[in-house]
Amino acid sequence: MSTNSPQVAPTDGNGGTPDARQLRAILIAVSMALMAVIASVSGLTVAQTHMAVDFDTSQNTILWIINIYTLALAALLLPLGAIGDRLGRKPMLIAGLAVFGVASIVAGLAPTAEVMLAARLASGVGAAMIMPITLAVITSTFPEEQRGKAIGVWTGVAGGGGILGMFLSAFLVDVADWRWLFALPVALVITALAMTLTSVPNSHERSRHAFDTVGALVSIVAVAALTFALQEGPERGWTAPATLAGLAAGLIATAGFVSWELHRRDASLLDVRLFRERGLAGGSITLLVVFGVQAGIFVVLFPFFQAVLGWSGLLSAAALMPMAVSMMMTSGLTPRLATRIGPRATMSLGIALTGAGLALMALLVSVDGGYLSILPGIIVMGIGMALSMVPSTEAITLSLPREKQGVASALNDVTREFGTALGVAMLGAILTAGYRNAIDDELHDIPQGAADTAREGIANAIQASGSAGSHAPDLIHAAKQSYVDGWQQSMWAGAAVMGVLLVYIALRGPKKAAPATASDKADNTETVAAR
Repeated sequence: MSTNSPQVAPTDGNGGTPDARQLRAILIAVSMALMAVIASVSGLTVAQTHMAVDFDTSQNTILWIINIYTLALAALLLPLGAIGDRLGRKPMLIAGLAVFGVASIVAGLAPTAEVMLAARLASGVGAAMIMPITLAVITSTFPEEQRGKAIGVWTGVAGGGGILGMFLSAFLVDVADWRWLFALPVALVITALAMTLTSVPNSHERSRHAFDTVGALVSIVAVAALTFALQEGPERGWTAPATLAGLAAGLIATAGFVSWELHRRDASLLDVRLFRERGLAGGSITLLVVFGVQAGIFVVLFPFFQAVLGWSGLLSAAALMPMAVSMMMTSGLTPRLATRIGPRATMSLGIALTGAGLALMALLVSVDGGYLSILPGIIVMGIGMALSMVPSTEAITLSLPREKQGVASALNDVTREFGTALGVAMLGAILTAGYRNAIDDELHDIPQGAADTAREGIANAIQASGSAGSHAPDLIHAAKQSYVDGWQQSMWAGAAVMGVLLVYIALRGPKKAAPATASDKADNTETVAAR
């Protein structure tokens, strides 16, 4: 492909290069905005029972209150990222922060479940406006020699922010009221909005091609349907009509999107031919798998902390902080390592360490060993995920030219969301199957009613122990040991997936971090930077 316009160097919005002080302010602003979005993904999970009681509603409705945010976020990332490229990244970020902030306030004050659902949907829309723009601002503003370090900070917030948000949310639920969960994102939004208005420069694309409306709409259907299927599969069952319908609609829409984008070629929303390149393909697959494993680990860990160890939600969230700290600290150091040994070697090292962390947890976990039996694996995983995520994110953004950074960032985020949903579904299903198979061998002397309840899950088993009479201690011990057995199976499955990914990246990973240029990635586009 060819173009008549060169790729424009980063500017401060007034035609000059941003100085160190402005770059620092930009990074803080987008990190706070990103933290607000990430914290809201996991925050409400710690308040499910409180919301069910306050709204007098079913568990299914509560799950929709949690999931509708992620569904809207994932579905709208790609089209809103592309719109931000065209209309201006700063206006899109400001608008997204405003929508997200107002929706969070409404959610905190919601009198009914219906109002809460609407507020969470609006929050998801605002988050989809914010998330791709935060990374696009970094890649379009920071000079090349500082961009890797900034992406490392962004990745650290994206990876560890969910854990930190979960801890703060659990703390607020314990010491105050679940409605105060929304105070954190609102405070972050207000700070990010003030800093965006004063520090973040604007940049946007000017193209002679019309916006790919058809591609945008088809992408929304594809992502929403597939995300819905992955969310509902574990709850409704993988053969339920709603799950199968969502999966079928998602696959058909995905095929239609690829076909349409190939037809549009240079005027496409996303040039799918770019997936032939090692950077884009390797980075996307790595993020898909790594974030999937991370999300699946959370599904496994929380019942272990709460049901097996008997910990509170706050203490359970605090137990994950070593992973968040190791991830954030390593993310800041990873760009320097990637520059020294190359992105492929860095990604391979990170993937190997992530797999090693899973294997450590599978080997060492025990009921009697408690938290200390999994702590080494948690820390090693945090280091490994940072080493793999930072160069993967940079590989994706470097695969598209500067004027398409909103799309590149959105693709990075969509991959993360898909991986999260897929990891929860896969590792959660393996854990459940392993638990049921293990506990079936331990229930011979348990009363039938209590045994049937115990098969549903470890929390159900502990609840059923009250009706097991003298067999209660045996039932609780069997449930805890069976959970650990299921845990080990899910950890080994995750380690096997990481092993396959390691082989792929070692053979097909990006050889070097070579930035895309407008001359070989775009057609007749121009980046305009203006305050």
